Amino acid sequence: MAAAGGVYAGHGSASALSTPTYTLRAVGDSARPEADTQRDGDRHPALTLAFSGVKPGDQVAELIPGGGYFTRLLSAVVGPKGKVYAVVPPRRPDAPADAPDPAARLQPLTSDSHYANVSVIVSKPSQLELPHGLDLVWTSQNYHDFHNVDKLDVVEFDKKVLQALKPGGVYLVLDHAAEKGSRFRDTATLHRIDPEAVKKEVTSAGFKFEGASAVLRNNDDPHTAKVFDPAIRGHTDQFIFRFRKPR
Repeated sequence: MAAAGGVYAGHGSASALSTPTYTLRAVGDSARPEADTQRDGDRHPALTLAFSGVKPGDQVAELIPGGGYFTRLLSAVVGPKGKVYAVVPPRRPDAPADAPDPAARLQPLTSDSHYANVSVIVSKPSQLELPHGLDLVWTSQNYHDFHNVDKLDVVEFDKKVLQALKPGGVYLVLDHAAEKGSRFRDTATLHRIDPEAVKKEVTSAGFKFEGASAVLRNNDDPHTAKVFDPAIRGHTDQFIFRFRKPR
């Protein structure tokens, strides 16, 4: 992966990114399943978590957490005085019979006392309901999917995220990059999205763009393949943007 690991650009400059001890402890947590730790080499969780600024005691909402890879890590970082809300959509009526229920996918995690600070919220994206006073809202590899939801006004969705955050709170958006200038063309086909279109959309909702991590960038990705293509899966060019709610 041709990427500048461990640096981020903010206000036009690049700065070294340090990794707090509590973040390293979370990544090294022996309770993490092997299926998660085997992915660490591709996902660089310590640097990604550090870039978000998440810390012990924080109140965090993770949007569409999948199987809980980052949910477990966020839970370990925020600790017993913090809280992680895993926000999942309800099962679609037209979903295939063998498609997993989004909330059920997290059952092994939420039934484990090691993750007692994790709660699941079932909420339609079009009717997003989040607790208020959050320190961080996190979404990984699924912002593009918000553009594939029928009748979802994504700017209004982002405004609801803004309302849920405390002043100075962070909105962390990580996703697969599409070709420059493609905007939202590839969200349903390649499952990619134009980083600049995301930046424009989120800032139009009232957020301040604060920086971008380069740890998951891959200059060798031509941006023309579906992210599930075996030739690129796990190694796509990905952007990580940090937006902040004005104080």
